[in-house]
Amino acid sequence: MAIDNSIREQGDSSQRTSSDRRDDDIEEYADIIPARSKTAKGAHPIVVDDSSQPSLAKLPSGVLNYQDDPVARHQSNVEVPYEIYNRFSKHRKHITVAVISWCGLLSPISSTAVLSALPEVAAEYKTSGDIISLSNALYLVFMAISPCFWGPLSQVYGRKWATSLFLGCSIGTALSPNVPAFFVFRILTAFAGTSFLVTGPAVIGDLYHPTERATAMGWFLSGTLIGPTIGPVLGGIIVTYTSWRAIFWLQTALAGVGVGGAILFMPETLQELKKAGLEGLAFSKKVRVLWGMTNPVRVVRLFKFPNLILVAIASGSLVWNMYGMLTPIRYVLNPRFSLTSPAQSGLFYLAPGCGYLAGTLVGGRYADYTVRRWIAERHGRRISEDRLRSCLPFLGAVLPGCMLIYGWTVQQRVGGIAVPVVFMFLGGVSQLFCFPSLNTYCLDVIQGRSAEVIAGNFMVRYLFGAAGSAVVLPAIKVIGVGWFSTISAGFLVVGALSVWAVALWGRSWRHRIDEKARPSIP
Repeated sequence: MAIDNSIREQGDSSQRTSSDRRDDDIEEYADIIPARSKTAKGAHPIVVDDSSQPSLAKLPSGVLNYQDDPVARHQSNVEVPYEIYNRFSKHRKHITVAVISWCGLLSPISSTAVLSALPEVAAEYKTSGDIISLSNALYLVFMAISPCFWGPLSQVYGRKWATSLFLGCSIGTALSPNVPAFFVFRILTAFAGTSFLVTGPAVIGDLYHPTERATAMGWFLSGTLIGPTIGPVLGGIIVTYTSWRAIFWLQTALAGVGVGGAILFMPETLQELKKAGLEGLAFSKKVRVLWGMTNPVRVVRLFKFPNLILVAIASGSLVWNMYGMLTPIRYVLNPRFSLTSPAQSGLFYLAPGCGYLAGTLVGGRYADYTVRRWIAERHGRRISEDRLRSCLPFLGAVLPGCMLIYGWTVQQRVGGIAVPVVFMFLGGVSQLFCFPSLNTYCLDVIQGRSAEVIAGNFMVRYLFGAAGSAVVLPAIKVIGVGWFSTISAGFLVVGALSVWAVALWGRSWRHRIDEKARPSIP
C-alpha cells in the first residue's frame, strides 16, 4: 500500500538518536533530593547511572526517554530492562488485568446507566430531562479533568490506593435528596472513577513488554467500553421494575467487589515509588517537591509533543462517536420502532457491547502482531509509531461507514431493527481495533511517565465525549440523526488522518524535540 510504503521509507531513513533522560518539570529541585531511591516491594532496583547498565531487552527501540523520571535524573539511552517485566508470574499478571478491567468497567457504567432513567429521575426531582441529561455531560467533563490529577498522583503514591473513593461517592448518589446533591455526587463519582481509567493502562505498561501490551490492553478496554453499553441495559431493567436509585446501589455493590479485588489480589506494580525521593526532606521542601511531582499542569505540558496531541484527537473522535450514538438511543430508536419501555430500548445497547466483547478477542492481538511484523521488517528494530498502522483502516473507513449507514437508515426509515443492530455491532468491533493501538502507543512513547500520558489522552477524549453527550439531542432535533452521524463520520476521518500523520512523521518529531532539549541538559 502507498501509505505503508511511505511510512516505511520515513522510518527507515530516520537516524537513531540517543538522548539523556532528564527531569522535565521540576529540574530546579534536583539539588534537594537525596541521592537514593527505594523500590516497591518485590521490584528490581532501578540503576540510574551509566557505570552499571542492566541487561537490556533484545529488541532495540526508537523510543526516547529523556522525559521519563520527574525525580531521579537518569543518564541512559536504553529501554526499561527486560527482566522488569518478569517480576510477576503469568498467572499473577492475568489476575491483575482481570481486577483492573473490572475496576475500569465501573466509571463508564455510571456514565450511561442513568440514560434509561432520565424521565424517572427528572420526575422525582420535579425538573426536566434536559437538566438531568446535563448532569451526565458534567460527569464526562469531570472524567476529562480528573486525569490531570490522578496521573501524577499515581506516579508518586502508586497505582492501587485510589480504588476505594468511588465506593463512597456511589453511596452518596444513591441517597441524594435533591438535584444539587445529585449533581455534586455525580461529579465526585466521575472524579474518583477516572482513577481506574488512568492507572489501568499504566499497570499494563508496568507488567507487559511492548510487544505484548496491546493484547492485555484489549482486555482492559473491553471493560471500559462495554461499561457504557451495558449501563443503559441495567438501568432500563431496573427502572422498569423498581426505583432509579437501585441503579446506584448496584453501582455501589460493583465498586465494593472492585475494591476488594484490588486490596486482595492487585500488587503495587510501579517499579519505583517516587515518594521515596521525599524522605528526609524538610517539610517546606517536601511540599515544594511534592507539588512539582503532582502538579496537574505536568499532564498538559506533555501536549508540547505533536504526536500526543494528534493521537488524543483520534481518541476523542472515537469517544465522541460512542457517546453520540449511545446517548440518544431512547429518543431516536423508540419512536422509530414503536418501543414503549426503557427495558426494550435498553436492549439496543447490547449490540455495540457485544461488538466490544468480540473485538477484545482480536483487536489487541492484531496490534501486537503488527508490531512484531514491523520489527521483522526493520531487522529487529522497534519503532513505537508502527503499532498505529493497525487501527488506520478501521478508524478511517470501517467506523465512518458504520456511522453513515446507521444514521441515514434510521432517519429515512429504511430496513428493520436488524440494520442499526448490525452496524452498531460492527462499530463496536472496529473500536476495539483502534483503542488498544492508541492507548498502547501512549504507554510506549514516554514510558517513565505513562500514567501522565494516558491521563492527558483521557482528558481530551472525555472532553469530546462530554461535548458529544451535550450536543447530540439538540443537534438531532435540528438537523436529524442522519446529518449528525455524517458529522461524526467526518470527525472519525479527521482522527484517522491524525494517526496517519503520527505514523509517518511522529518519530522525527520526537527526535527534533529531543535535539532542541539537549543543550539545556547539564
